Amino acid sequence: MTELPRITQEMINLYDEFTHKTNDRADFMRRLTELVGTSEAAQAIAAMIGASASAASIVQENDARVKTQTVTFGDQMTGYLVWPANASGKLPAVMVVHENRGLVPHIKDVARRLALEGFLVLAPDFLTPLGGTPEDEDKGRDMIGKLEAPKVTANAVTAVRWLKSHEKSNGYVGAVGFCWGGGVVNRTAVAAGSDLAAAVPYYGAQPRAEDVVKIKAEMLLHYAGEDERINAGIPAYKDALAAAGVKHEIHMYPGAQHAFNNDTTAARYNKAAAETAWTRTVAMLKRRLA
Repeated sequence: MTELPRITQEMINLYDEFTHKTNDRADFMRRLTELVGTSEAAQAIAAMIGASASAASIVQENDARVKTQTVTFGDQMTGYLVWPANASGKLPAVMVVHENRGLVPHIKDVARRLALEGFLVLAPDFLTPLGGTPEDEDKGRDMIGKLEAPKVTANAVTAVRWLKSHEKSNGYVGAVGFCWGGGVVNRTAVAAGSDLAAAVPYYGAQPRAEDVVKIKAEMLLHYAGEDERINAGIPAYKDALAAAGVKHEIHMYPGAQHAFNNDTTAARYNKAAAETAWTRTVAMLKRRLA
């Protein structure tokens, strides 16, 4: 195979449009092929921009340092519960909300990483009402598009309250979400009131400005510098948070792409941004949920 063209912002923007607006892979591949010249190159580049289901986990599923369990909560919702194996006493709790492909192995890995930091972690499968997360990520995105936002938010609030009352929980709950899940975390902060103590949306769609006054959680917001679609909502959100007196921090990672935390996507993962954001996230959650 000939050398691949350099991955450009235009290629990444095409992928973003495909994954967040059209979910039309045939059209995406046609346009990408026109851009790079051959279908072979387009296939290779699409694989680099997209997430790899076969990418290795940082914390393996059978890691003896964590314990895991599939649980049911609320209206027959299911989720992945994980906690440190050597835990003694009550633990601060965190809900992890997946991207727009569902509860894929990468998000379970993120949950395990948080558990090793000393948290009781629940990663709900928000596609449970439609049969659960499928192996085909394009099908997962299509299913996400069929979910009703108010019901998703209600299920998220139920998950927060389930964690708050869990026997292993110290009663303080935070939430972390990525992409689609970042938007869910923002809406959950509005809807959960004082039941949610901390919220960390990564490159997530912002809630309505008029609803921000309802937020009681401390907010830590991570944004990618090269994410025009999501970043357009930052100014109004920033002003609303300030006006409502919500304790918050906003961090912009220059040069980073949407999904920069996802280490299963070769072209968009930004190691420096991801590690800095993770350090900030863990520190804030440990402080706020103690």
